[in-house]
Amino acid sequence: MFRKTPANLRKLRALATDLEAVIMRPYYPASGLFRIVRDDDGLQIDFMATVHGVRSLASLRSRAQEVTLDGAQLLVADLSDIIKSKRATGRPKDTAALNILEKTLHEKTRDQKRKAGSSEERE
Repeated sequence: MFRKTPANLRKLRALATDLEAVIMRPYYPASGLFRIVRDDDGLQIDFMATVHGVRSLASLRSRAQEVTLDGAQLLVADLSDIIKSKRATGRPKDTAALNILEKTLHEKTRDQKRKAGSSEERE
């Protein structure tokens, strides 16, 4: 998710150029979608100005996790936010993914509780 500002659109175009890719605007009910596509290796990155089920970029960002990808810092949406968004769209392809996403979230939560419990035992 990104703020659709002239500056951010310039950054998006620069990213596509750096990746030797193109920006496409496929139509989906999730409006404001910009897709960077590189045919050589099938790279596809979606940038959305609005995300169903998400109230604001700030709220999404507050729960996101920072990851490093090839030296660049990226914020990745929390799985619970992705599930909310998929549920909010109501599209068949999104609801089809809910079962596996919810199972993954359950396992992730369980693993985090186990780790927290084992670190408390060591203290």
